[in-house]
Amino acid sequence: MADGARAVSRDTSERRREITTMIRSRGSVQVAALSEMFGVSMQTIRKDLHYLEGRGVATRAYGGAISTEVVNAPVEPAIETKRASHTEAKERIGRLAAGMVGAGESIMLDSGTTTLQIARFLPDDEDLTVVTNDFDILSVLVQKRKIKTVMLGGELRRRNMAFYGAQTVAALDDLLLDKVFLGVDGLDIERGVTTHHEPEAQLNRRMVEAAREVVAVTDASKFGKICLHRIIEIGELNALITDAAAPAYIDEAAARLGFALYKA
Repeated sequence: MADGARAVSRDTSERRREITTMIRSRGSVQVAALSEMFGVSMQTIRKDLHYLEGRGVATRAYGGAISTEVVNAPVEPAIETKRASHTEAKERIGRLAAGMVGAGESIMLDSGTTTLQIARFLPDDEDLTVVTNDFDILSVLVQKRKIKTVMLGGELRRRNMAFYGAQTVAALDDLLLDKVFLGVDGLDIERGVTTHHEPEAQLNRRMVEAAREVVAVTDASKFGKICLHRIIEIGELNALITDAAAPAYIDEAAARLGFALYKA
């Protein structure tokens, strides 16, 4: 091997060792930051991350990679499993969240079995507008004769019976909402609100941009779980509605980060 080739190989190996150390110590890395740090192209960094993914060090994520040790909720439960789990807590959360919706408001209900409960408990008020991408939520809303309902189109994902894609995101471009209620797959103080499905994360971020207030709704089983795709940081929430089984550190986080905390 020529001296130049050996140098390149050595540089590549050393860079990948350093990136591995960073991933394991920080939990995640970003392509753009690594590119600037090592003085190489983003394409080179992407190749490095692809290499490390193949060796089980990291899992690729939007704009970077997350340590495989951090991603602790790798499998999304089937919709039937979600519907049957923590049903009493979800009902209490849904009732409390529905009570926070004011007359004349326009709200967004993200897909999920907890947001489904919000739809169940909403008053049938002709001044209320509800936007959703969830088929099951639509099925509940059509039984309420007065609520104005807006369904976001797109491609149906049968795993959770909701619509996603470019068409779904584009439908939000001209909407200004009072509140968005976000369902949660994972919620961690350091890693934020996360989900299993990348198109869902992209859509959720657009929902957040369209709303004046962002409210996450989740039962206590989701705390400490981290999924592959981050939606927002915890500090971007205006409020969090959960149940009485939520860990004590959530109270401290609410006080420190400035979001309202409600326990049903």
